[in-house]
Amino acid sequence: MNRMAKAISKTILSATDNLLEVRQFVSQAARQFGFSEEETSNIALAVDEACTNIIRHAYQNDPNQSIEISIRHQKDKFEVSIVDEGKQFDPQTLRPLDLKEHLSHYRRGGLGVYLMKKLMDRVEYDTLAGKKNQVRLVKFLHSVRSDAGS
Repeated sequence: MNRMAKAISKTILSATDNLLEVRQFVSQAARQFGFSEEETSNIALAVDEACTNIIRHAYQNDPNQSIEISIRHQKDKFEVSIVDEGKQFDPQTLRPLDLKEHLSHYRRGGLGVYLMKKLMDRVEYDTLAGKKNQVRLVKFLHSVRSDAGS
């Protein structure tokens, strides 16, 4: 398990065509950190959802904006930071999701934040200097021994 202390980052243009590149970037880093294939897939999906929300909502499908994805490793903590300069998002404006109700009406979309929160240990939103938005997705690497007693 290579748990590097430095951050790695990638900047993409805000087009859904670039999401495969993001998933591969995140997946490779998650595997190297020691996550299982299932955990790696979950982390990549959460990051994909965050980037998709930025593309659709913050940038309103403008493919010429940038999204910066940074990954930082510390001991058992794997953190993905995603920064954009689009329209701000206030997570307090989201109503609690009733998944049965949502699915019973065959609605498309609207599950991104829900999925991110289910797949990751922490999801945090911030506004940075220069009117930049940041979403931080955190997943802790749990050893088999620590999960055995749960």
